[in-house]
Amino acid sequence: MTDDVPDDYTEEVLAVVEAIPPGRVMSYGDIAEYVGRGGPRQVGSVMSRWGGGVPWWRVVRSDGRPASGHEVRARSHYAAEGTPMRSQSDRVDMTRARWDGGSGA
Repeated sequence: MTDDVPDDYTEEVLAVVEAIPPGRVMSYGDIAEYVGRGGPRQVGSVMSRWGGGVPWWRVVRSDGRPASGHEVRARSHYAAEGTPMRSQSDRVDMTRARWDGGSGA
């Protein structure tokens, strides 16, 4: 892979992120499992380098926390999209908001 061209794995990860419906999320690990290779750290690396052009706020840690350093911007997206949040918390409610990659939101 050259520095300015994403490889196949990167393209797969970004395609999954683009498919996550508004108001729903997937964890880094969910995406790795869906793609069928890599792990949460590899997905995180893809998102760190290439995720600016996709709805990055829909990718969260397994406990519902958004990407470090992007919490404020992510919360504004969650509010706009009606993403279910945990009561009295700034974390996404993973039970209600997790998307399994199926066609239904």
